[in-house]
Amino acid sequence: MKEKGKISITTENIFPIIKKFLYSDHDIFLRELISNAVDATQKIKQLSSLGEFKGELGDLTIEVAVDKKKKTISITDKGIGMTGEEVKKYINQIAFSGATDFVEKFKDTKDANDIIGKFGLGFYSSFMVADNVDILTKSYKDEPAVKWTCNGSTEFEIKEDKKKTRGTKVILHLNKDSEEFIEDHRIQQILDRYSKFLPVEINFGKKDESVEDGKDKDGKTKYKTIKVNNIINNTEPLWTKSPSDLTDEDYLKFYKELYPFSEDPLFWIHLNVDYPFNLTGVLYFPKIKNDFELQKNKIQLYSRQVFITDEVKDVVPEFLMLLHGVIDSPDIPLNVSRSFLQADSSVKKINTHITKKVADKLSELFKKDRTSYEEKWDDIGIFVKYGMISEEKFEEKANKFALLKNTENKYFTFDEYRSKVEPNQTDKDKNVVYLYTTDPGKQHTYIESAQNKDYDVLKMDVMIDSHFVNHLEQKLEKTQLKRVDSDTVDKMINKDEKIESVLTKDDEEKVKGVFEKAIENTQMTVQVESLSPGEMPVTITMSEFMRRMKDMAATGGGGMAMMGGMNDQYNVAINANHAMVSKILKLDEGEGLKLAKQAYDLAMLSQNMLSGADLTDFIKRSVTMASE
Repeated sequence: MKEKGKISITTENIFPIIKKFLYSDHDIFLRELISNAVDATQKIKQLSSLGEFKGELGDLTIEVAVDKKKKTISITDKGIGMTGEEVKKYINQIAFSGATDFVEKFKDTKDANDIIGKFGLGFYSSFMVADNVDILTKSYKDEPAVKWTCNGSTEFEIKEDKKKTRGTKVILHLNKDSEEFIEDHRIQQILDRYSKFLPVEINFGKKDESVEDGKDKDGKTKYKTIKVNNIINNTEPLWTKSPSDLTDEDYLKFYKELYPFSEDPLFWIHLNVDYPFNLTGVLYFPKIKNDFELQKNKIQLYSRQVFITDEVKDVVPEFLMLLHGVIDSPDIPLNVSRSFLQADSSVKKINTHITKKVADKLSELFKKDRTSYEEKWDDIGIFVKYGMISEEKFEEKANKFALLKNTENKYFTFDEYRSKVEPNQTDKDKNVVYLYTTDPGKQHTYIESAQNKDYDVLKMDVMIDSHFVNHLEQKLEKTQLKRVDSDTVDKMINKDEKIESVLTKDDEEKVKGVFEKAIENTQMTVQVESLSPGEMPVTITMSEFMRRMKDMAATGGGGMAMMGGMNDQYNVAINANHAMVSKILKLDEGEGLKLAKQAYDLAMLSQNMLSGADLTDFIKRSVTMASE
């Protein structure tokens, strides 16, 4: 038997197109060929279990080998194999529609998976790296083995071969541009990425192992070095097993297998769905604190244990992109493009299901052991807040287990906190007011002032809180949130006090003029207010609106862009009843300005707004005044 012919396609330049347009992802050739070998192996196992194959299965390990001298890579399986007719059918007839539009449609593509997935070109990804490809195959049926050869054109040759054993061997003769793949470490890198959890054992090369070899004349144990298989994959990863058969130690061990250098996770969710779609996997909640931008792309997407991608934005809800773990669904094809993920109905159902499972798990943890849940809140709070902002269905459930934390490190549900502050913290329009701090250290003076009035202050000091504050205010009826150092807070916490100014109107105008001259900054609006003598002599605040815009801009929310590039504006409140203010009035102009500047700089320092030359001048002035 010997035959020559042309591969059945309607465009002559299919291979140059493959090489050119798929080149950015050229290492996927190995994933494609090993996946084919796994499929062939599983098929022979299935036929054996059904009684349709009577022979011995034998060792089904798939072999990957590199020959550096010949510059070849070979992938050998002991699976179902192919007859000559099957080779003609499955290899020679590339059946895809619209081939004449292929070049124009995909000339600018950057997504190799998109081409492979649409046109079934998995095997032909071999030609991204090889000038010549040989297939040696023998079917499980009693028919002769065949050898198929192609040199990267549409010409092929097929003839009988002497291969005696069942299965298929694909040999790639690498082109000059792809000689990186004859290096063991490069192949190992690809295998680690794509084949780590395939359901059939994959052997790559041999490794040396020392074994006992009897005794020498003195009775000492002798050793010899032998070559043993180097199996690179775990054929039964944890997500393929029943949760009831697994312990906490099993989940933690698997986490270390996935992320060897990470801290232990907080907890995990085992996914196991078979209707209306198929989905298995394990999602871990990591300890992330505030540096979560560095943690994305940690979830791995598989299809029947074959790695697809770690860019799972459309499969996993956006707010859970910070989770770690594995998702496996046969409903997602191996060669999947981003456009497919965005449009596929199964993907959308998986996304919704994961959201529900996470909400159910968090609710369960909250109800089962609230103390333990509160201990984890600083880590999981980022997920919950992000989810409440971005996913309405998640928010409906999260309202019951989302927590607010105050400056005394006590935790409250939304309902609990409203009940706590409602009797005391209301404005003139009877809105409940939540006071919050974004930096307890820098805003300590303001926190202390509020607490002296028996007001509670929440901690909103993580990156996402600038957005969460706005979201809460929109969702909670008759509720306003005010940062503890905003200009509106001072008015609110003194709303019931009838404090009269000790200064006359003329004195207040004089004090205002002294401070305006001492400050000399048009961004600072000076006002003289009647406050308690125990309050600071000078307080610098910003409007709540400006604060929020500033906070959102700092986290990429574009707040300042909304302000049209407006400069920061601050209010400087001069406490008419403070002894220092009275002293300023009694001093001559020079000394009065000096003391006013000192009081203002103290207020600036408390807001961490004093730096550079201004800070140096303040220190020198402080030393001089202390020495007088």
